Amino acid sequence: MKTCHHCQREVQLLAALQRTDSCPHCLSDLKVCLNCRFYDASAPNQCREPQVDPVPDKEKANFCEFFVFLETGGPGVAAGASAERDRARSAFGSLFKKT
Repeated sequence: MKTCHHCQREVQLLAALQRTDSCPHCLSDLKVCLNCRFYDASAPNQCREPQVDPVPDKEKANFCEFFVFLETGGPGVAAGASAERDRARSAFGSLFKKT
């Protein structure tokens, strides 16, 4: 499911996403870094794609040719990310468990 980064509501795309497309609910730009599967706040340039040109405003439409719309399992949660996060926390907690 594709969701808008701003309002977290589902977005139905009837054709390929264009730079000028906006969310039908809140009118925010859709082709933005925050909606891309390569966006990572901890990565250089906040993108996991090493060849990308820096984008100064992650909430504004851009011309990035590496953009792939993020598929989520619900509002604000990437598919499988919740389960992966829980496994990581459990593994981390077991490192410091008192016996």
